[in-house]
Amino acid sequence: CLVIYGINGRSDVVKDALNHLRSTIPTIIQIQETIHSHAAVMADPTQIHQVIMNLCTNAAHAMEKDGGTLKIILEDEQLSPAFADQFPDLDPGVYSTLAIEDTGVGMSADVLESIFDPYFTTKEVGKGTGFGLALVHAIVEGHSGYIKADSTPGQGSNFYVYLPMIVKKIETITPEISKGRIAV
Repeated sequence: CLVIYGINGRSDVVKDALNHLRSTIPTIIQIQETIHSHAAVMADPTQIHQVIMNLCTNAAHAMEKDGGTLKIILEDEQLSPAFADQFPDLDPGVYSTLAIEDTGVGMSADVLESIFDPYFTTKEVGKGTGFGLALVHAIVEGHSGYIKADSTPGQGSNFYVYLPMIVKKIETITPEISKGRIAV
């Protein structure tokens, strides 16, 4: 399936997820969206929707006590070799980058190191399985993408999802004149 992100109504998956979130997230959490993308990525829309919902729901849980701001940013980015070399399994190139940023409680370095492990959770027993971020990680990798996170206790968390853009080569076609006809 082809998911097209961008402006002019082409960011359907992101907008659908945000519409759903607005009805489920407490009003003490402000949602800010910035969509500056004209990218096309090859992806399963249902799975990308799941990634967005999971990351945003986790962010909302981190802010449920005191409120805060949830930012959703979608941009087109050219990742340089120097940037890509900092992260395993990330190649330089053009990407659609989805950032989910919150002003919640944040995570310690020890917690951050384990967040993509299956069944890892910081929630109390019965409050979640801890499989959400492992699934997000698997979905992103399954789309030849990359996900990274950073966080500081008391200052919130940031998740960055990089999905490779589809880049079309535009070839110049020179017409050939053959026996009075133009062949293209």
